[in-house]
Amino acid sequence: MIRLGYRILALGSAVALGACASAPLHYYTLVPPAGGYAPTATQAAIASQPAAFKFELLPVGVPAQVDQPQLVVRSGDQGMQVLEGERWIAPMADEVRGALSADLARTLHTQDVTGLPAGDTPVLRIKVDVRRFDSAPGNYALIDAAWSLRTLKSGQTLSCTTEVTAQVGGGYAALVQGHQQLLAQLADRIATAAGPFAAGQVAACP
Repeated sequence: MIRLGYRILALGSAVALGACASAPLHYYTLVPPAGGYAPTATQAAIASQPAAFKFELLPVGVPAQVDQPQLVVRSGDQGMQVLEGERWIAPMADEVRGALSADLARTLHTQDVTGLPAGDTPVLRIKVDVRRFDSAPGNYALIDAAWSLRTLKSGQTLSCTTEVTAQVGGGYAALVQGHQQLLAQLADRIATAAGPFAAGQVAACP
């Protein structure tokens, strides 16, 4: 009877481990699809005047609370939940940087030359630190970021903050899409200031 009990226990443990191992993992990216979404008003306005400079986007800072392989979402009023089955395809800081780089290049019609020779073209250095990255499935997505522009030739700097939020539908895919769109909005704000600032004009935070 004892041996039978051990066998039943071992079988139950094996089934449980098998169920955990077979649980599907879903992977997400913040990088927008090829071609991006429909152009915003800012993108349409800037597109008619391609930038006369290239940019260098430095590594992006993200909050430690959400800098995880898994999606971290708000659960209830105060609680946070780490979703083991829902994961980023790459480290979160790389995901945010990749999304912003793609959005900025598309909006400004120029190149991200980070780590590459820029030639004689002026280069604008962009630094972004995400201070809040809130995710509430079926409710809202929010990004609060501090960012700065610096011309490598003159060393002049402009520092700004931006907070953007959006209502999102149910499901994690809708939540991620909401964050993609918020990053596009953040890129729009940066691009709005980047053109005048790189041209030596008086630029204000949008």
